[in-house]
Amino acid sequence: MAEEAVAAPEREVLTWSELGEVTDHLAQQVAASGFRPDVIIAIARGGLVLAGSLTYALDVKLVDAINVEFYVDVNETRPDPILLAPMLDSASIAEQKILIVDDVADSGRTLALVIKLLRGFGADVRSAVAYHKPRSIVAPDFSWRHTEAWITFPWSANPPIVRRGDRG
Repeated sequence: MAEEAVAAPEREVLTWSELGEVTDHLAQQVAASGFRPDVIIAIARGGLVLAGSLTYALDVKLVDAINVEFYVDVNETRPDPILLAPMLDSASIAEQKILIVDDVADSGRTLALVIKLLRGFGADVRSAVAYHKPRSIVAPDFSWRHTEAWITFPWSANPPIVRRGDRG
């Protein structure tokens, strides 16, 4: 009996060389919208590299990160995204124009949590992502590509050299 071939899941692969294209595209979208962020906040860990690039492209000196854990493995999430310490300084966020940056709006639940939190401090919040999936509950203000595929990012393409449990 012949075995049926199992199709590999569709993947979208972002390369390091494409990161500049992503940054330029998003920065052009933000600039064309007229939104001028005072602060760029990365959703860590996935949004850190892209947020750093956008700080230069948009000439924004103030950058921070908010730590949210949702994905624990490929296609495996916690029941809900959770905020991790350290937390942002809420007093310095109040009334600011903030651009939130993440690698992907997949389910959109992480982005929704962060937007709600920052708007709760009175901030004018916009969001930028490299990829936007159609099932996302949040439509990001700015995005580079739409896809339904699993995405391999250059910063997470390889397994860790040292795993968390291996630290002494």
